Amino acid sequence: MVELFERDIKTADRKSSKGNQLKWENIGLWYKADYTGYEGLTEYVISHLLKKSTLSAEEYVLYDLEEIKYNEVIYKGVKSRDFLEDDWQLITLERLFQNFFGESLHKAIYRTENHEERLHFLVNQAERITGLKEFGKYMNKLFTIDAFFLNEDRHTHNIAVLMNGVGEFKYCPIFDNGAGLLADTTMDYPLSGEVGHMVQRVQAKTICQDFEEQLEVSERLYGGNLKFSFSKKDIKAILDGAAIYSAAERDRVEEILYAQMRKYRYLFIGESL
Repeated sequence: MVELFERDIKTADRKSSKGNQLKWENIGLWYKADYTGYEGLTEYVISHLLKKSTLSAEEYVLYDLEEIKYNEVIYKGVKSRDFLEDDWQLITLERLFQNFFGESLHKAIYRTENHEERLHFLVNQAERITGLKEFGKYMNKLFTIDAFFLNEDRHTHNIAVLMNGVGEFKYCPIFDNGAGLLADTTMDYPLSGEVGHMVQRVQAKTICQDFEEQLEVSERLYGGNLKFSFSKKDIKAILDGAAIYSAAERDRVEEILYAQMRKYRYLFIGESL
């Protein structure tokens, strides 16, 4: 357990659609407390499963579980290494587009009904502003993660790049997946609910509300750029290491992941299943 104080707390300008989690920074580590359910468990499970994927270690943020004491209250949550170095800062695509064009990227994307055109526009504008190459492949990786893990909070305030003081850009490690795996047990996905029914209700947020459609569009335009190699045994081992969460929460995460493995079998390499 770590005890954190008022001096460590950070107010984020990247609000989730469901509000802001408590976040702190202390001695090179970031901490996030659970807010609407088991977000910490979700961050932990997803990031540790990504260790068994085709992503390199630099392409995503690894989260570890932590109990956080703050103002005499003990929260469940996660910690991660601060990946910002020197004068680099994180800037969201929404803020970047607003700064560059003076209007909302989200609204600009949704001016057209065609989903391919929406994604093509997002990618082209990101490359135009930042000079980064192959942003479409980056978006395909995000959409693969979102579809598989049911991350319902990937709006344009939650897609970011890194920028330094002289205006240079580089890719941001993939982070902030805590809205996946039906983590919101307070408002939308109570532990008493039927998992299969609730999974059908989860909606994407980037270029449309359908996870499969987003993924298929990105694959058509930019190919498949992320594969998994974890197994059911790996899932069990990761969940066994998350004993600060209830058996009901861990069992539900396991059920969701097994179902997604069956649904997205083509995303796996080797004998993972």
